[in-house]
Formats: sequence, structure tokens, C-alpha cells
Amino acid sequence: MGFTINTVTLSGNLTRDPELRNLTNTSVTDLRIASHERVKDRDGNWSDRANYFDVTIWGGQGEWLSKNIRKGDSVVVKGRLRWREWESDGVKRQAVDIVADDVIPVPRDGSKASSSKSSSSSPAKPPEDDSDIPF
Repeated sequence: MGFTINTVTLSGNLTRDPELRNLTNTSVTDLRIASHERVKDRDGNWSDRANYFDVTIWGGQGEWLSKNIRKGDSVVVKGRLRWREWESDGVKRQAVDIVADDVIPVPRDGSKASSSKSSSSSPAKPPEDDSDIPF
């Protein structure tokens, strides 16, 4: 079998609080995030479409996240895709999940990001014409 690449990086907002489970030798934390994409309909109008992803984080990083992020918070997830299949009531089901290597919380507007330097500058001004922005 040849060389394959299985890497995904995406950002989104938590749709619910993290769910931490303790197993015999480790812990696992489950997240569900909504990541939006901008789409154009047949009439040329733009709208947002949400995509939902289940994310699994193993060990200490998941434990920390379960204590420090909540529903609605923004995160950046880097990991790999995992396909699974199971049977429920005689019906075969399938899903693709993300097994995270890194999950980075994104500070909300107005909150202070962790930094050793203090910033007294005013926030950046948005561009006058945002038609070039892809989201």
C-alpha cells in the first residue's frame, strides 16, 4: 500500500459543552463543532451553510479543554479523519470523525489573549470594502 496523507485543520464554534469521559488508563473528550462555509445560490445570493463535525481528544489536552471551553466558543482543530461503521436496529450506519492532535481555543472579541506583553493599542479597523473577504 502506498503513502497516504490524512490531515485536517478547521475552525468552528462548539455546539455544546465538551464531554469528558474517564477510561481505565486515560480520558477522552468529545466535542461537536459547527464550521461555516459561504455558498452562492442559483440567484447569485450568498449565504452561510453550517457543517457539523465530531471531534475526539485523548488524554490531558482533552481534560484541560473540558474545564476551559464552553458551548459557543471558537476553536481551531488539527487532526486526522477516522471513518467508522456500526449497526443499529438492523441498519448499517457510517460516520467520519476527527481525532484531534491539537485543539486551540480562539479568544472571543473583547477578551484578552494570553500574552506576556500588554497591548494598549486600539483594535484594528475593519476594511471599508469587505467584498474580497471569502467568509
